[in-house]
Amino acid sequence: MENPTNNDFEELNDNPVQENQNLISDDEVSLVKAYHHSIQNELKKVIIGQENTVELLLIALLSGGHVLLEGVPGVAKTLTAKMFSKSMELDFSRIQFTPDLMPTDVLGTTVLNMKTSEFSFIKGPIFGNIVLIDEINRAPAKTQAALFEVMEEKQLSNDGTTYKMADPFFVIATQNPIEQEGTYKLPEAQLDRFIFKVKVDYPDLEQEKQILQQYKGDFDKRVTQTVQSILKPENIEQLRQLTEKVYIEDSLVDHIADIVFATRKNKDLYLGASPRASLAILKAAKAKALLSGRNFVTPDDINALTAVVLDHRIILTAERELEGYTTQDVIADILKKIEIPR
Repeated sequence: MENPTNNDFEELNDNPVQENQNLISDDEVSLVKAYHHSIQNELKKVIIGQENTVELLLIALLSGGHVLLEGVPGVAKTLTAKMFSKSMELDFSRIQFTPDLMPTDVLGTTVLNMKTSEFSFIKGPIFGNIVLIDEINRAPAKTQAALFEVMEEKQLSNDGTTYKMADPFFVIATQNPIEQEGTYKLPEAQLDRFIFKVKVDYPDLEQEKQILQQYKGDFDKRVTQTVQSILKPENIEQLRQLTEKVYIEDSLVDHIADIVFATRKNKDLYLGASPRASLAILKAAKAKALLSGRNFVTPDDINALTAVVLDHRIILTAERELEGYTTQDVIADILKKIEIPR
């Protein structure tokens, strides 16, 4: 199945997932794999050389997490997020973070209706299915803190009333790792709410040539209008249910715990990863397996995602940082030392 349609995905809703994890059918697995390929193909119309980024966005969406895209200006971070949203029938909202941005500019505000003399809450741009936060590190601490509840609990509390976010609710944030003027370092509590921090690199030479060929006669990027919607919100919910049912052996669950625990006693790290990181690896590994066309998790699924889950959650000691070590080096060392279950 190369080009799944919405009708194909609606058939999943007619066959509720059973409690037994092993009852994910081969047809359902094949359909999810076809969905993966279809989304990739739609985005390839516009985005060149970001297949891994798109796959990680899909994994995060099925895992119920959020993604931080980090890269220098001009590597299509924002464009990728916008096209990813366009490939699904979801509400899209964009927030440009600036140093003078206030929490109410993001979450919403309570206003007085002069006719009724009653207060009402006007929802902010955070209320959407896919929310793009551009240059997230440009907003001050007060605005950053306003995102804590909404990203973790998918709800907003205001004047004693709780407002639920749309379902699905998926935040994609971008930041520039180079520019420092007018930026604020994200607090650890904020970083921990992203399931992945994805580093978006420069394209290689051949990819850059393809980009030039694609846009040499399309200065206004009219090709973006050709991206088609693939999934509806209800389809995504069904795919998330299937993700939960992907089988993982207890030995692999222990393997995840061993990896994360090792970060807490590693002498090269000042701060190790929390149980939230363990859960992130578990969920992401299941989603990766499903998108790869399998109903079970392998050690390769776990090891392939460990670095992108842990990189922004751990902090090097000052000594190691001065010596030129990176968090990636420490994670690679941990993975080498921990025996892979057979």
